[in-house]
This record gives sequence, structure tokens and C-alpha cells, in this order.
Amino acid sequence: MDLDTVLWSRWLTGLTLTFHVIFATVGVGVPLMIAIAEFVGIRKKDPHYILMAKRWTRGFVISVAVGVVTGTAIALQLALVWPNFMQLAGNVVALPLFMEVFAFFFEAIFLGIYLYTWDRFRNPYIHWLLTLPIVAGASMSAFFITTVNGFMNQPGGFVMEDGHFTAVNPLQAMFNTATPSKVFHILSSAYLTGAALLAGIAAYVILRKGASTYYKKALKLMMGVVLVFSLLTTIAGDLSAKFLAEHQPEKLAAAEWHFKTESGADLILLGWLNAEQKVMGAIHLPKVLSFLAFGDFDAEVKGLEEFPLDERPPLLVHYLFDLMAGTGFVILAVALLYFLFLFWKKRNELNKWLLRAIVFSTPLAFLGVELGWFYAEVGRQPWMIRGYMRVEEAATSSPNVRILFFLFLLLYIVLGIMCVFVLRRLFRNKPAEIELEQFAKKNHVQTREKGEPV
Repeated sequence: MDLDTVLWSRWLTGLTLTFHVIFATVGVGVPLMIAIAEFVGIRKKDPHYILMAKRWTRGFVISVAVGVVTGTAIALQLALVWPNFMQLAGNVVALPLFMEVFAFFFEAIFLGIYLYTWDRFRNPYIHWLLTLPIVAGASMSAFFITTVNGFMNQPGGFVMEDGHFTAVNPLQAMFNTATPSKVFHILSSAYLTGAALLAGIAAYVILRKGASTYYKKALKLMMGVVLVFSLLTTIAGDLSAKFLAEHQPEKLAAAEWHFKTESGADLILLGWLNAEQKVMGAIHLPKVLSFLAFGDFDAEVKGLEEFPLDERPPLLVHYLFDLMAGTGFVILAVALLYFLFLFWKKRNELNKWLLRAIVFSTPLAFLGVELGWFYAEVGRQPWMIRGYMRVEEAATSSPNVRILFFLFLLLYIVLGIMCVFVLRRLFRNKPAEIELEQFAKKNHVQTREKGEPV
């Protein structure tokens, strides 16, 4: 196998996942925010929240369109760039891959109905109910594709015979030991990121144009969701660490630069490795790694010394892990600070520094998601299917993968520019305040036509 070809295969898949994860996260996270906004609007009879749902849905549709293209690119690359993986595992992962497509169409059908039935029902809750299958479809899509990644980390549901997977049980393969913690982490972080995106937009507009009622309500609503899912994502991260300690100890050891097996293991934060692979400039939290891994400060944690050199993940995953966890705690701190200022009457939750911190939390949330995926994929190395197939065994031998890399890079640049352009045109000349006035006038006319008191 040409190692240069393997490297280009890695880069191409890494490029695609890096771009796709942005739109996939928006696609999973934002539908729940739309459902929350419309429900609150109906309950409070407040047109501000109804307008939030309408405006957010428009932007969401654009992200779905781009996500379809990048998702298709991933499916294409599995066949073109990783043919040996598909040849070995295709009969195992075919079910979740098919179900992921089904989930997308399920979501798309109800999204179309939702878009074209605004103000068509006498009971507004009927229209709101249409958001539930959209949220479910988006979440199912994330669930099914995450089970594939879980299988690659914890393969099961088959018998290995003569280099082939036989006696395949696709449900057992889908519901592998990695699935629960991975799905919980993926969904909670996607919802967190969706809320952080919309909160950041509201904070940005307030900074530029002042605190209108619409954006103040949007900010408060979304910061509440950010706080809830920040806490849930922290819990998901803890469960993931405990899963790794039991099922993928080499990945946890690499992330924590834990070289020797010992009881009462320290948690290592920050730092760097010198030429002798000694940890320098790090913060050591005594026995905390043992507690995070097993809930016991004196528990034994396996070190990298337990594993062959050629089966150890790259040590750079420590930086990915630290940065990922750091982004989550910063966002949680900003959300807590916002509500502290909100309920502490002497402080102003709309002061410029806090609003800037909320705006900064938006790219930070996406960075955390990207780093999480990098850690998940790089931390599995050198395996494509852990214990069964290495990356170099799975990759294509075609030198044309280099050309594919630049073609897909061009595609993503074009898609990114088009997405930004369309979103700007979509909202630039339609400020929320004007739409709110139009919405009020429309409701006024409809109420008079029905003969109801205005």
C-alpha cells in the first residue's frame, strides 16, 4: 500500500467531515430550537417567539440543502476512498446507513409540510406538532450515523471467518457498547451548538443595533437552552470517559498522557511533551483521572505501556481532548454568568463584554464539535475497524485520490460561499422588527375577517 495514497485518503475524509459536521450539527440542533420557540409563542400568545420559529426555519432550510450535498459526498467517499472497508463491513453497516437516509427523507417530508402550513390550522398546536417529526428525523439521522462510528470503535454482531464478516446481526452491530455514550454526547453537543448559534446571532444584533424586544427574548430563550445542554454535555463527557476507561483504555491513556498503569492516577491538563516524551508544564490533579474513569479515587487506570507501540493512538489527541473539554466549560461559564447577571438586579446581562462573550461562544461551540470528532477519529488510530482492519488496509490504492481531494476542496469552497451569500440575502433586507409589524397586521386582518373581537 502506498503510504502517500493513504495520507491523501485521510486528508480527503478529514476535509469532508470537517465541512459536513458544521451543517450536520446545525441540522440536528436547530429543529429543536424551532420547536421550543413556536411552543413558547403559542403558550404565551407572543408573536415574537412565533417569528423566531419562522425566521430560524428559513435559515435551517439552507443548511439542510448544503448538508445533503456534503452527506452525499461522504457516502461517495466510503465507496471510492475506503473500498476495502466497505467490502469487509458493508453487510454490517448497510442497515444504519440505509436508515440514516430514511431518517433524512422522513425529516424532509415533514419539513415541507411544516413550511407550507403556517396559519393554515385553526388550532396552532397542530402546526407545532409538525415540528416533532422534524426533530425526531434529525435526531434519528444523527443516531444511525453515530452507530456506524460506534461499530468502528466497538465492532460486534458478526463472526470472523476466513477474513470475512459472517453470521451478521445488524441490530447487535448497531447497538454496540459504544452507541449509548456516543449518541448521548453527539445529540447533547448538537443541541448545545444550535442554541449557541442562535444566541450568538441575537447577541451580535444587539451589539450592533441595540436591544430590541425580539432579540432580547431570543437571547434569553436560547441562553436557557445553552445552560441546560451545557450541563447535559458535561454529563455526556463524563460517561464517555468512563466508557473509554473500560472499553478503549488506550484512547483514554493517550488523551491523558498516562504512560504507566497505576492506582490513583492524576488528571493531566495542558502541558507539552519534550524529546524524551516527558510531560512538561502540565497541571496535575491528584487521583482525578481514576475518579473520572471509575468513580473511585484509588482505582487502577491502564497506561500506554500495556499496549504495543504500533497500536497506540497519536499522543497529539491530548491537545484535542483538552481543547474540546475547555470549550465546553467556557460556554457553560458564559451561560451561568448571563443568568447570574439576569437575576442579579445590580448587574446588566446585556453589557457589551458579556454580549461579546456570547458571540464568541458560537464559533467556540462549533470548534468544540470539530475537536470532538477529531479526537474520536484520531484517537481510534491506527484502526479503521478496531482490532480487525487498519487504516492503511482500508484505503484505496488509486493515486487519483489526490485529484479528488482538490475537487472536493473546490466544491466545499463554492458551497460555503453560496451558503453565506444566500443567508445574507435572506435576512439582510428583512429585519425582524419589520416582519413583526407585517405579522401583526396580518393577524389583525384575519381576526376581523373571522368576525372576532380585535
